[in-house]
Amino acid sequence: MVTNEQLYILVGVPILFNATMIGLLIAVFNAKFGRFEARFDSIDKRFDDMRDLWRAELRRVEEVLDARLKHIEERG
Repeated sequence: MVTNEQLYILVGVPILFNATMIGLLIAVFNAKFGRFEARFDSIDKRFDDMRDLWRAELRRVEEVLDARLKHIEERG
């Protein structure tokens, strides 16, 4: 005959074990995804830096073209 305490232990121990394993698994996945997120943040920063560089270069080219066009208009 199984007593109530034995039944509680028989059912409760596997439930606690599974809950602990799931908690550890979630913690491991969060740690790995945190690293990926940090990697993507650095990639986003690189893209932002490249966009700023292209804007600066485009602005410089625009200024050169404006100066040349003004020079041509003054000559003609």
